[in-house]
Amino acid sequence: MEDRKNMKETLMKKLLERQEEAKVIRKIVGLILLSLIIIIGGTAVGGYLYVKSALKPVDPDDTKPVKVEIPIGSGVTSIGNILEENGIVKNATVFKYYVKFNNEAGFQAGSYDLTPSMTLNEIVNSLKTGKVMRKAEFKITVPEGLQLDQIAKIIADKTPYKKDEIEKKLNDKKWLEQLKKEYPNLVTDEILNKEIKRPLEGYLYPATYPFYEKEPSLEEILKKMIAQTDEVLAQYQASMKDKQYTAHQLLTLSSLIEEEATEKADRGKISSVFYNRMEEDMPLQTDPTVLYALGEHKSRTNYDDLKVDSPYNTYKVKGLPPGPIANAGISSIEAALQPDDTDYYYFLASSNGSVYYSETLEEHNEKKAKYITNKSE
Repeated sequence: MEDRKNMKETLMKKLLERQEEAKVIRKIVGLILLSLIIIIGGTAVGGYLYVKSALKPVDPDDTKPVKVEIPIGSGVTSIGNILEENGIVKNATVFKYYVKFNNEAGFQAGSYDLTPSMTLNEIVNSLKTGKVMRKAEFKITVPEGLQLDQIAKIIADKTPYKKDEIEKKLNDKKWLEQLKKEYPNLVTDEILNKEIKRPLEGYLYPATYPFYEKEPSLEEILKKMIAQTDEVLAQYQASMKDKQYTAHQLLTLSSLIEEEATEKADRGKISSVFYNRMEEDMPLQTDPTVLYALGEHKSRTNYDDLKVDSPYNTYKVKGLPPGPIANAGISSIEAALQPDDTDYYYFLASSNGSVYYSETLEEHNEKKAKYITNKSE
């Protein structure tokens, strides 16, 4: 009996000990979980407070201007780093994600007068509008629908560089290879096609370019125009993918639309004609490609011109020519990506700029006789 009593007491003692151990373990686990919650919560709160602080001006009371240089071709990351180094933003990474979250783009190179008291929104607007510290030494305006030889002349008229020197640079194979590395989404091996007349035709975007040095390098001038094309096309990556167009193909089609368009012309309808013809495996038969093949700048082609033997002659060769035949503006680029839905296969422009569209060749010839041959409306 005594042994059974001792055994019972021993078992009870062990049970109590286990219960105490379980309580201790539960307390330890509880403390660990509580600690983790506090750490995670603290980190989250700390991170939130840090980002919130980084979104505010560096010093709301410091209005002393700081000269900040944004080089040509700078991306959001490099701009953020420059701003942080100059004490204009608190954190370059926060600035980067602020820009991306708000879908901001179009930053311009230049010398800026910024202050630590500026908000991120004010900084972004300054970089987009190009409000710079000093006035431009000169500006180069490149209109839409120009070819490289015409653009080269405009540059030559504004700078110490000669037209021949500019054209030579635009054909420099070593420099072209460099551009491929700097602008991989824009400049590709497509420009090196042996059939292409001028590798960078259509790649100098039509716009007004301010320069803040009296004599910028020729590369700087040309890269500014190429970088602008790269930035513009970056907005349409999804549409290009949907249409299965490379940048080169898009610029090529856009240039045809640009050259055929008049002030009154609807680029969407012109684009639809090209799309409809390509779908039916019909030659595009657009006169500007013939003139480009001939190397001439004139208003109309004649019958003999159409016989020129060239991969650019869209009367002889189906589909798009090897490359762009001029630079294209945003309206032509958008028309190339979003053509109107029509059944037109023909169009012609009269002397006053009006454009007439037709679904059949018979209808087209009737309009041609009425508006072109007779020169009446």
